[in-house]
Amino acid sequence: MDSLEERLKAEARRLGFDLVGIAPAVAPPGYSRFEDWLRRGFAGDMAYMEKHHAARAAPDSVLPDVRSLIVVGLNYHVADGRVSEATRSQPSALSAPLTGRISRYARIRDYHDLVRQRLKLLLKWLQEEVPGCNGRVVVDTAPLLERDYARLAGLGWFGKNTMLLNKRWGSWYFLGALLVNLALRPDSPHDTSHCGTCTACLDACPTQAFPEPGVLDARKCISYVTIELRKPIPLELREKLGDWVFGCDVCQDVCPWNRKVPVTKDPELLPLSFLETPDLLQWLSLTREQFRERFRGTPLTRPGRAGLLRNVAIVLGNRGDPAAIPALLRALNDDESLVRGAAAWALGQYLRRGTDTGRLKQALLDRLTGETDLSVREELERALSSAA
Repeated sequence: MDSLEERLKAEARRLGFDLVGIAPAVAPPGYSRFEDWLRRGFAGDMAYMEKHHAARAAPDSVLPDVRSLIVVGLNYHVADGRVSEATRSQPSALSAPLTGRISRYARIRDYHDLVRQRLKLLLKWLQEEVPGCNGRVVVDTAPLLERDYARLAGLGWFGKNTMLLNKRWGSWYFLGALLVNLALRPDSPHDTSHCGTCTACLDACPTQAFPEPGVLDARKCISYVTIELRKPIPLELREKLGDWVFGCDVCQDVCPWNRKVPVTKDPELLPLSFLETPDLLQWLSLTREQFRERFRGTPLTRPGRAGLLRNVAIVLGNRGDPAAIPALLRALNDDESLVRGAAAWALGQYLRRGTDTGRLKQALLDRLTGETDLSVREELERALSSAA
């Protein structure tokens, strides 16, 4: 008869997980690196990382009687052009003149719910096999260094871009963990690296967010500034965003280990069509109610309406298409200062290029006359100084 560990892994795969391994409930080997990362200020404004940093020193802060961690991975890699059948009837931006890019993981429904649901089913199965088993599901929602335990469970190694890499699945997978009070037989940790001398991810980063291999300065990362940052995006990073509206995949796109990753066969992981080619002009006009309705159940709610529209305005400024000017002029009067400031910067980019200077200068001056927010006034004055 197969062992409990073998049957557990078979059940995890039946539930749809592509990777599964078991790690012992020891202190995470990377905790000192995590503390050093915090000390260097690389977490930016993610205060919750500092607030709960001590709890990450041991898994019993998540489950007091934990003895093992079952770590799983769910492949979300999708070939170009594949979208969920359930979304084909929804409004799409396939013919929109101005679009932006969204990180692959965010083009689907929020993965937290999907991974959590399947891990709860795995826990239920385990509790039927071992009465008295106690467990807790974690999907990026508790103070746990998931990558450390994934490596200890044999799922992969840390790439130079800090992602957990697997020879078969690259880095296109979501991680989740099930902490249990059972002493399961652990897998062998993945102690070797297979990156060699390759520096493709470091070289390709648009903002040079890696001060050294294996270390990310989140303050410079496009994913951080477009998702986690609640303030205006630093001036020196705005043009480097290019057309990234939400997140960034550059360091994963160039990784050799991601070249031959199989596409997912899971219908719940196919992208939503309106997130494949977002209509930025439409998005910039969304009301709060429309924003909530449009993005409910997707990762794009994370930065809130103001944060997402800030990103959209920055991208439209980078795109330089005059068709975006009317939408940006309307955004100049948005009731969110974060959006007004980003729209002012974007219009300043058009002024710098010498596009429709008379109308844009007048619109910026009119806004400046009635603007009371000091940060937006600075953006308006800076934009006006950009006139060619």
